[in-house]
Amino acid sequence: MEEQKRKCLYCGEPIYGRIDKKFCCDSCRNSYNYEKTHKQINVVRKINGILARNHTILEELNTKGKSFVSRQQMVDKGFDFKYFTHVYTTKAGAVYRFVYDQGYVPKENDSEHFVLVQNAEV
Repeated sequence: MEEQKRKCLYCGEPIYGRIDKKFCCDSCRNSYNYEKTHKQINVVRKINGILARNHTILEELNTKGKSFVSRQQMVDKGFDFKYFTHVYTTKAGAVYRFVYDQGYVPKENDSEHFVLVQNAEV
């Protein structure tokens, strides 16, 4: 019976030996797993960097525990509104977005200005 041609997941070379082998050699196995893990780590590292920058910006703008700033001030410092760690909704319906312990919410009836708060419970 003719052996089915299996190919290495990394380099595409034919595989010989055990039927459950996925790689032609240890070098290909190591390279494949390194690249797979490295890509995942880079995504997390990038997001953590953005969150850290957002947190630093909020800390700089909110020195008193509660402050008022414009959207433009935040944007000028490089704040990215797409990244935050969690959301808190008050009983009144205000939705605060937090980056760790620093939060922000648009002022009532004014989407161009924000109230910055610090969560003292953290």
